Amino acid sequence: MKDFGSVLHGRRILLIVAGGIAAYKSLDLIRRLKERGGVVRCVLTAGAREFVTPLAAQTLSGETVYGDLFSLTQENEMGHLRLSQESDLVIVAPATADLIAKMAAGLADDLASTILVATDKPVLFAPAMNTRMWENAATRANVDLLEKRGLKRVGPASGKLAENESGMGRLAEPAEIADAAEALFLANAALKGRRALVTSGPTEEAIDPVRYIANRSSGKQGHAIAAALARLGADTVLVSGPTREPDPPGVKVVHVRSARDMLSACEAQLPADVAVCAAAVADWRAEESAQKLKKKPGEAPKLALVENPDILATLAKPGNRRPKLVVGFAAETENLIANAKDKRRKKGCDWMLANDVSEAAATFGAEDNEIHLIDETGVEDWGKISKREVGDRLARRIALALNRQAAE
Repeated sequence: MKDFGSVLHGRRILLIVAGGIAAYKSLDLIRRLKERGGVVRCVLTAGAREFVTPLAAQTLSGETVYGDLFSLTQENEMGHLRLSQESDLVIVAPATADLIAKMAAGLADDLASTILVATDKPVLFAPAMNTRMWENAATRANVDLLEKRGLKRVGPASGKLAENESGMGRLAEPAEIADAAEALFLANAALKGRRALVTSGPTEEAIDPVRYIANRSSGKQGHAIAAALARLGADTVLVSGPTREPDPPGVKVVHVRSARDMLSACEAQLPADVAVCAAAVADWRAEESAQKLKKKPGEAPKLALVENPDILATLAKPGNRRPKLVVGFAAETENLIANAKDKRRKKGCDWMLANDVSEAAATFGAEDNEIHLIDETGVEDWGKISKREVGDRLARRIALALNRQAAE
């Protein structure tokens, strides 16, 4: 079903698919873009047609699929310039090392590269290739050059690759690419001109050079919130502890490790209109040993714990640097609502999102979350929804609150 509330509704998207095993994901990307109301036309390079058939792309898109630069019939009906001119956005997914090099050099020796030279529309490219190709100095220079020219990039991600290897170079998931496409159309979004700060993931507190104290937070929820705020046009900074989650598109990400690092990074990003503290920050840290602690048979080491700084309470503290809206998370295993209400009062934040992280709830690492939003008026139960929808719902509520504040 099409999402008629999406900014992609009615947008004309030209999807260029380059040759590579990741091309098979282009079919899912077509579906994702159409679900959000996009009108998708496809250009398949010769290499892409080795992995994806034009018939499959045409069946899913409902539009003619193009591939040949010198097709007299197609040039008469739809020239390569018109393919670009009649589009609102060009997406290249996957963008292979070869096509990225052509884009950087301005080569135009097939339909895809000719369109990319001729277009004056926004271009979003999603690299996908072997890790060694991605790390090659020429590839990195080409990518940097394209970004300096204003092209937008999403991915790649780290993960299992086609050659039975693992590493950086995996194509961003189709939903992430669709998210990035939405972000490009949000120039007049509800949070345009606003600055948002989000924390995400766990923190790691060193015991010695090889051991640390941490928790099971995956960072999925915090990353989803940052992405949602960016989609609504906010200038979003995500301060993230160690996590396997890819950096959200359109978001500036600051990677940290400890609670003290996270607090310093957050303070460096102030002032902000809104701060959402979704990170699972360790409450304590150990007095770190400069050398690895040696195991002594029959004797467990005694760790001297020191309280970590309270990031949420620090950001919510009254003063001229306090964000207009401060949102916290209460991850509880019992007495969920009562504990969350108490935490909101003690921390001094405006809203508290309570979620059950007990073993039975299986929240850590999952795709869904059950949220209860607590503010000065009471409790709002959101039920069990996807973490993406939590992010979207929270972002819309933040936009409404900030715009109401501005109107008062």
